[in-house]
Amino acid sequence: MFQVKQKKKKKSLLRPLIRFMFSRVVLVALLILVQIVLLIVSILRFKEYYYILSSAASLIAILTVCHIMGRDCNAGYRIVWIIVVLVFPPVGAAMYFLFSGSSLSRKTRTTMSRITSVAEDMKEDKAEILRELAEAHPEACRQSAYIDRMCMCPPYRNGETKYLPTGEAFLEALLAELEKAVRYIFLEYFIISHGEMWERICRVLVKKAAEGVDVRLIYDDFGSITRLSGRYPKELEAVGIRCRVFHPFVPVLSARQNNRDHRKICVIDGYTAFTGGINIGDEYINVTHPHGYWKDNAVLVRGEAAWSFARMFLTMWDYLSPTRTGRYRTDREPYSTLRPVFSEQLPGEGIVQPYTDNPLDNEPVGENVCLHILYHARRYVWITTPYLILDDQMRQALCTAATSGVDVRIVTPGIPDKKTVFETTRSNYARLLESGVRIYEYTPGFLHAKTFVCDDRYATVGSVNLDYRSLFLHFECGVWMYGTPAVGEIKADFVRILESSREITRADCRVSLLRRLYRSVLELFAPLL
Repeated sequence: MFQVKQKKKKKSLLRPLIRFMFSRVVLVALLILVQIVLLIVSILRFKEYYYILSSAASLIAILTVCHIMGRDCNAGYRIVWIIVVLVFPPVGAAMYFLFSGSSLSRKTRTTMSRITSVAEDMKEDKAEILRELAEAHPEACRQSAYIDRMCMCPPYRNGETKYLPTGEAFLEALLAELEKAVRYIFLEYFIISHGEMWERICRVLVKKAAEGVDVRLIYDDFGSITRLSGRYPKELEAVGIRCRVFHPFVPVLSARQNNRDHRKICVIDGYTAFTGGINIGDEYINVTHPHGYWKDNAVLVRGEAAWSFARMFLTMWDYLSPTRTGRYRTDREPYSTLRPVFSEQLPGEGIVQPYTDNPLDNEPVGENVCLHILYHARRYVWITTPYLILDDQMRQALCTAATSGVDVRIVTPGIPDKKTVFETTRSNYARLLESGVRIYEYTPGFLHAKTFVCDDRYATVGSVNLDYRSLFLHFECGVWMYGTPAVGEIKADFVRILESSREITRADCRVSLLRRLYRSVLELFAPLL
């Protein structure tokens, strides 16, 4: 049976050091560094032509700024790139065109649009649910209609949701559901890492593949580059697990590397699905403790709504499975053959609606779902997020809700995974506190859950962080719930989180002048973090 390779302790430090120096991540980093050095040297080499080059650099900077101003993107993102271009011409202009935004080619976008149109044809018509919702709860209907229109993910009534408050609970529920698979298992994760968690999952996947179950896996290469070898997809294919790698990381300076698959999806037979913030790695189930106790969450969705997650996965799978000519093959297995027949009516309450977000349409669905909750909150909005890197619109929505009398509470990690990002998170505290937002830090460790819960009616759980990359550059997903039992479970978990958290006061925001300057610089360049 296929076994996940475990890292063994070595008596000598020489062999691990050699292995690290010749690892894929080091070689890729060195090749990128060489390209950066060559770019700078090529510019400095012609410094004797200062006046000519200075005039040319100014012209390039002006034209680049005009191009930036004409882009349909977040204002904060535009501002930081304008500063980079004006301060460092023409290097800033080169950096902008190499690293900003999304560089998905027209060919790629065309392929994605064709695949998306296939998924759209398979979308169910749930207009009756929207009509009923419009009569009873107009605000919820507008949110649901937006998701339906932008994501091609309709609302569902007949289904069940189960909130899983920790990685440990998620793993046990996932293993139990994987054992029930009879037709297919689809997994899509940003990070796959060798260890106990993946070994237990992989053992079931190999067994199911041997039984004839169609097992497929997608993982993001950047998220797993230090954790999996370049040969790993072939190792999985050898034991019956079909595998695709999203945007293999190559040593070429390109904005293509900005667009990552940050989604967390598992679908079983199109009938059961999982989503949330949990990747496949031992820190997520607290076997290892790199940042104290790792607090995360997930949601199990059972019934018709799970099919929306299956369509998300199949769309991505088709995008990553081109023909040898690179074109989309129209004779692929139709999604309809994979859709289960829902003969039973599950005794579910409320509405369940999965959603997805991508950088192709300049429509920040993940952010808009959160904004809608803030705009229509009446009593409270409680939020957990690992990163609090806010654009003007999100900051204004949080402050407006709080000054309007809504109980807005945000919990962030007490122990960070990235110190620079943590400083940027803390730079937002003072203005939020002044507006009445209550902020807490989870003292046992790192809080990775991405959750909104509101008024005992609404909740969303998914992969979307409150930062620029998640909201504008990555492929993301989540599930919006209205009136389901999971909403109350999420609220109860939030109360437990508060019991282990420290409330931030205005006194905590008083720092030295040097640190304030440092945070101001970080906040300015937050869209690039």
